[in-house]
Amino acid sequence: MLALIDRGGLADRIVCDSAGLMGYHVGSQPDRRTVASVQRRGYAISHAARKVTRADFDAFDLILAMDRGHLEQLRRLAPDDARAAKVSLYLDFHPEPLQDKNVPDPYYGDEAGFERVMDLVEVTSLNLLTTIRHLIALI
Repeated sequence: MLALIDRGGLADRIVCDSAGLMGYHVGSQPDRRTVASVQRRGYAISHAARKVTRADFDAFDLILAMDRGHLEQLRRLAPDDARAAKVSLYLDFHPEPLQDKNVPDPYYGDEAGFERVMDLVEVTSLNLLTTIRHLIALI
C-alpha cells in the first residue's frame, strides 16, 4: 500500500501504517517468506512490528482488520462507538464479491500461501487506493 500511495503522488496526503494485536512480535522484522514474496514483486519492505494502541483510533480515519476475529478485537479496543466505526475488514475493499472476507494466514503453510496473500493484497490495495482518491477529491 505504501508503494501505491507513493507512486500515486499521495504520500503527503495519506498516512498508512501496519500494526498487530499481539505484542510478542513488537520490534521484529516480517517473516522471511513475506519479505521474499514482497521483494519478488518489486516492493521494498522495512517495517518492524508494532502493537495497535488506543491512540491509533484518533490518529487514523480507517483501521483495517485482516480477518473477522481481528475486526471484533479492534472494535472492542476502540475507546468508543464512533472510533469503533472506523474499523472495517480489509477485504471489504476487494473489487469482487468474496465469500470469505478473511485474509488467510500463510504462516503455517508453504511459500505459495504467501503468494496467494500477496495477490489478494495487491488487488485490494489498488481498489482501496481508488476509493481513497475519490474521498480525497470530495474534500
